[in-house]
Amino acid sequence: MNFPLRPPEQVMRLDRMGSFFATRLSFMPSLLRHMAGQDWRIERIRWDIDDDGFGRAVICAKSPEWTYSLVAFSNYLDPKRRSDRVIAEAWDATFVLFDGEPSDDDLDRLAQNAPLQEAGRYLPSELVLSRANKSVRFFSHVVDRLASGKQPDLDLLGSVGYLMRTTAVYGNGKFGVADRAKIAKRPGMSGPFRVELLTVYLIRAFTHDLVEHIARSRAPETFVPLHPDYKRHLGIGNATGLGMAPFLVSHPILIHNWMHARETALARVRGRTKADPERLEHFRYLLVRARQHVAEWNVPDVRQTKRITKLKTDLDTLRSWLEDDPHWGTQSSPWNWLYKKAEAELSLEAQEMVISFLVEVHGDLVDELTETMSTEDYERHDPTMTVCGLKELVQQHYAWALEVDLTQPESQQRFWYVSEEKLEPRFGDRYLEDGADKEMPHAIAREIQHLWQVLDGSDSEENTAALLLRYPELRRTVRRMQTVSKHPYAEIKDNLVAANCLPIDLLRCKLSFFGAAKFDPKSDLWTRITLYQGAPLPEELCRKQNLDWSFPVLPQEVA
Repeated sequence: MNFPLRPPEQVMRLDRMGSFFATRLSFMPSLLRHMAGQDWRIERIRWDIDDDGFGRAVICAKSPEWTYSLVAFSNYLDPKRRSDRVIAEAWDATFVLFDGEPSDDDLDRLAQNAPLQEAGRYLPSELVLSRANKSVRFFSHVVDRLASGKQPDLDLLGSVGYLMRTTAVYGNGKFGVADRAKIAKRPGMSGPFRVELLTVYLIRAFTHDLVEHIARSRAPETFVPLHPDYKRHLGIGNATGLGMAPFLVSHPILIHNWMHARETALARVRGRTKADPERLEHFRYLLVRARQHVAEWNVPDVRQTKRITKLKTDLDTLRSWLEDDPHWGTQSSPWNWLYKKAEAELSLEAQEMVISFLVEVHGDLVDELTETMSTEDYERHDPTMTVCGLKELVQQHYAWALEVDLTQPESQQRFWYVSEEKLEPRFGDRYLEDGADKEMPHAIAREIQHLWQVLDGSDSEENTAALLLRYPELRRTVRRMQTVSKHPYAEIKDNLVAANCLPIDLLRCKLSFFGAAKFDPKSDLWTRITLYQGAPLPEELCRKQNLDWSFPVLPQEVA
């Protein structure tokens, strides 16, 4: 049975997008499945780190055909210079993902440049540039405990969840590193952000090795290594702000492909007429684990705390459905029954978590969709389309934009711009702040309404080429609209400059596709996350162990 995909009008709304969770299609779990399936090996080939944890190291990820090397530089950082801002100039550690195995000359060259980050000079052999800072208190705590023969405090492990947090991960040609085209056709690297997330995975391994090295050097007689269960729970922290939010607007075809894959996966699962006992058991197991995951998801943000509280209740409701009807899995189209019931009775967050469950237990049905989530396509005009055709596209795909009342001040209260001082995207108040003259083109509803006015006053048989000769300022809007007509999930169907727009929803949507967990909003403008929390360790990846790590939970306490 084939089910239709959910309409973009339902999916591409900020409140739903801001409720997404990672799925098995997300980039981190799909990368690790590929690495495990192709027998990648992770090897530390160089460790020139002193007793205090400073120096250089190289960790290689070796596929059957290619080798990628994380070159790590650990440096002393003056506390006065410690900052997680993009504009910082010094960090605890800096990294380069090198294409192949670096020579001594390569390492010497990178030692002069990687610590400078954006100010350095790089060659096409460098694929990714990154930096990270320690979670100082927790890092020191782990060192002290391991040196004294003890494991870290479990409560502290749960409340922090990482030893270092990245402040930037640059790829795709930024600052002179290799363009994506160099690796886009390589096995395993064709998916979105694969090479960047490989870098983060190797950084995670480096942080584990570093904290153990310092503890062992401090007290070799009493030192104990991190227990694998504790180590597995330690991911990489990240603070993500407005710099990531415009991406969803600026890459419409790519976003369509992400969404389309996710919605196709859901439709395939809903279309299954029967539920195998193994999948039913896996679903129940995920529900139990996710309930614990949510119970451990504690954030200070009031809005998100309320959502988490409702999510806990909804998961209990979901469990009661399954317990009250133990034979639900034997009915016709049981997964669709479950989805429809969740859609009708549960919160948006619970609905989207159910989707994550459904996709997770049907890997054989959906995993190939990860190959559809990148794109080499680009936006383009159809110069032959008539004004009449353009008007039809507006009515079909942008009815929501025509309904926005732009006469109300709150409908255009906000604007997006790039701060000259901080070199970071900002979300300004049009009526209180300067900078609206530098506005980024994210007021889609306003642009569509302007286009509609022009179309309404034009000859219906005039073609697009002639129209744009008269109104060249409409080129971007027309190109975008013609693109969206072929890629229906390419446009967010909300007013992104309205007073009630929450950029945090954009951030969560994108980060869910990365595979991030435990969103910790610090305002409507930025959030903390953890990457690779619960993910298999390198030695486990090689043995194809612990590949099911969605909704990670704290391990049992170890003495």
